[in-house]
Amino acid sequence: MVRVKPFQAIHPKPNLASLVASVPYDVVTRSEAQALAQGNPHSFLHVIRPEIDLPDDVDLHDDSVYAKARSNLEQLLNDGVLIQDAEPGLFIYRQVQGDHIQTGVVCCCHVDDYRNNIIKKHERTRPDKEDDRTRHTITLRANAGPVFLTYRDTPSIDQLVDHDVNQRPLFHFNAPDGVTHTVWRVSDTNAYVTAFEQIPSTYVADGHHRAASAARAGTELGQNRPSSDQECDWFLTVLFPASQLQILAYNRVVVDLNHQQPEVLLEAISQLGEVHPTEKPHPAEHGLICFYLESQWYELRFNPESIDTKNPIKSLDVALLQDRILEPLLDIEDPRTDQRIKFVGGHQATETMAKMVDQSQGSIAFSLYPTSIEQLLAVSDADLMMPPKSTWFEPKLRSGLFVHALDDELST
Repeated sequence: MVRVKPFQAIHPKPNLASLVASVPYDVVTRSEAQALAQGNPHSFLHVIRPEIDLPDDVDLHDDSVYAKARSNLEQLLNDGVLIQDAEPGLFIYRQVQGDHIQTGVVCCCHVDDYRNNIIKKHERTRPDKEDDRTRHTITLRANAGPVFLTYRDTPSIDQLVDHDVNQRPLFHFNAPDGVTHTVWRVSDTNAYVTAFEQIPSTYVADGHHRAASAARAGTELGQNRPSSDQECDWFLTVLFPASQLQILAYNRVVVDLNHQQPEVLLEAISQLGEVHPTEKPHPAEHGLICFYLESQWYELRFNPESIDTKNPIKSLDVALLQDRILEPLLDIEDPRTDQRIKFVGGHQATETMAKMVDQSQGSIAFSLYPTSIEQLLAVSDADLMMPPKSTWFEPKLRSGLFVHALDDELST
């Protein structure tokens, strides 16, 4: 049974939503965040990437960074840029990117459901990133960004959403990247709570580190408190039906060829299947991988009989790449920690990767066919873990539209 809860949302004044809303903390570098927030004191990047307001030589994990996040959030509250609802509520959040539309329910989910695998995962977290977001959450006393969850389509929830989007929205704006964001208040929160109780499980689509850090923060903040069900036991989420999600490939660039000449590596890859030059850098189906080497795109088709289609992990294209090329040929044993590999997602990934290789920022690039939502659900249901960076969800959820306060210490 999935538990969802209304919350006293902290959100921008409606006329300031477009100025406050920002990209997530983990999709931009420090310099990119600085550029995006320049001249905009309302940008939520000042909260989720507070180092942009400190000297460049300040370490990202210095005490002053987390303190700055807290003071910046308090400033937005004190200035009335962010306001807190008097009553708990739920919201509908719609994103439109070109022809793609996804509509989710903004709510809080329980950390015990995360711990007990009612909220299922498909990726391992990195300790350093988890530590950072845990400390950020505890310092803020708030969830500053939502976890992107999905669930198998449920008609009763679809009907509730269809009803609530036929009213005047709370927010509606176009972001600089062309994505349209619209938010409505839910009219009957109890109906959603009851509807989600009929669902056996949800799945982390994007935001594994935010989810893990929310659970850790809930444990730490909840110690030595009398109540067994406190606000810090809940964390901010947006739940989308699985059929609406758009997964793009999460591609790889390797900075060197592991002391091999390009022609030697090309011959070694050719032993793995059918290889030929191509003008199309995007694989057309599962079992195909494109790679960019010496200013030329190639297509590799693995022998279908060599792929164990019954194994939800080994049959993933990211696993085929890791197990057959990255580790044995390029000595990338752990892509989570190896500094020789870079990850590139999004619609412009192949152009970006080719440019990186041409400008000597990498030696070879790999373009993958996207992992499907069915594969993600199958891996999660089997309690297995995908290789790192297996999925790139787009559009990304904007940060700053909703903040969930974990206790009364953060208030307006």
